[in-house]
Amino acid sequence: MTPEYGIKLAVHLISTDFGDHAAKVCDCLLRKGTLALDDIVRTTKLSPQQVKTYLKVLIQHNCVQAFAMEHEGGCGEGPVVVTQYMLLFDNILHRMRFPKLLAIVSKELDKECEELFEAFLKHGWLTLQQILDRVPSNQNEGNCTVQDALRGSFTKLVNAHYVERCPAPDPFLVPPDEEKTPARKHDANSAKAVEELEIGEQCDIAKATPSKAKGFPVITDTCGDINGDKSIGNPPGVVIGKKRKQDALKLDTESGAASEKDVPWRANYKELVCHLRHKACIENVRARLDSGAAIVLSAMLEATQSAEKNVKEEISVLLSINTIIEAVMQSEAGCSMTLERIRASLVQLGCHPNGVGADETYNIDLKKIIELAQNDEVESMVLKRYGREAHRIFRLLSKSCCPLETTKISDTTFIEKKEAAKILYKLWKDECLHMEKIVLNESRQSQFILWKVKKDTFWRHILDEMYHAALNLSIRIIELRRDKHVGALRERDVRLAILLQASLMKLDDALMLFHDF
Repeated sequence: MTPEYGIKLAVHLISTDFGDHAAKVCDCLLRKGTLALDDIVRTTKLSPQQVKTYLKVLIQHNCVQAFAMEHEGGCGEGPVVVTQYMLLFDNILHRMRFPKLLAIVSKELDKECEELFEAFLKHGWLTLQQILDRVPSNQNEGNCTVQDALRGSFTKLVNAHYVERCPAPDPFLVPPDEEKTPARKHDANSAKAVEELEIGEQCDIAKATPSKAKGFPVITDTCGDINGDKSIGNPPGVVIGKKRKQDALKLDTESGAASEKDVPWRANYKELVCHLRHKACIENVRARLDSGAAIVLSAMLEATQSAEKNVKEEISVLLSINTIIEAVMQSEAGCSMTLERIRASLVQLGCHPNGVGADETYNIDLKKIIELAQNDEVESMVLKRYGREAHRIFRLLSKSCCPLETTKISDTTFIEKKEAAKILYKLWKDECLHMEKIVLNESRQSQFILWKVKKDTFWRHILDEMYHAALNLSIRIIELRRDKHVGALRERDVRLAILLQASLMKLDDALMLFHDF
């Protein structure tokens, strides 16, 4: 379930880019969930035409996905197919990290690919014809050089999976079986129901997303095909009697090329978020262990990236020791590493060999690396907010596999019991810890209090605070930009805007750690 400030941040981003009416539609879908057109009109108090217009805009920019679903008709009527609209919350948040995504494309490919990818981020869905129409008419006369360059950049983006084909406008989904989803039916407010609802929405999005074969087809047509150039007369070597068959074949080819030009494409956020997740894992290992372990991890992630099925992959694909050695040696930083050093780095990463000899394979527990990075972020926040002694107590509890008693915590952290109890109650009051009282009935009755980190609740609270901070930074940046347009921005404000933007990107790194990774 999206936290309150997560909703406010998404609505602010949509309002900034598309206006208040689009933000009203966004707020409605975030709070009410997937809805049909009539329900959105009723909730937002906008006219049907206005709602249709802004839904089209949000779909164009990958913020809403439409689904066709069959429902039972009323008054004895047959089943009715109704189009429903689901807001893509993650895609809305990606709008504030466009500079990061562009930096990835610029680093991995080239400047031309970056400029073309920026067009996808700004305009949403684009067809191949719209991309080629970017060429000024005075440059397009007499040759296809500029178009070929654009096509080359586009092909690079597709091959790198940074751009993918758009899903069907409103794919048909089979209605969920209510007998298999009792939690949604009986207790919509329970945590289990919310979790099942989120899983169901993720499945719906996955069904609408084209397969890898359809999403990243090979582009083979040439500039001549696009411009519709046709040779005059019979091609050499063609028998006159076979001309009708060849004309039919040419007609099919030309119609296929024409339809290919009209297929919409969009930025593939999934691939880019995977790239950012890998980068976060590598940097965490570099800071927590050493550069050697980071080099080995980087090589293994690069070797298995194509096999990853989703962003939050918990365990990497198995790799043989020979494949790992080869991947490490191919990198510039790892070419000097010996086999013994590579094996030592694998041990540091917590990798255990599966098999021996030629069958020796390894994989990486990515989920554990992300959890360790999250713990580091939370402990840093506890240190700043509650002080060193509270940080020691929280760190002890977060690393403990079972609840600890107050005296045990006091003795282990070398903090006076009275002071430790005061800190524990403060953390408990702020929903950082879970408290459990145990009463022992012996010769004399005694009471013990056990403590443990309230991870799920505290992590959600931290995420909501991050959304709140990102919202405040984004609002302040927008205010400074408005001052710039009216000519009132001073040099000090320019520096402030740059600093705030950098702070927002830094905060977004932590936000992605808890939400996207």
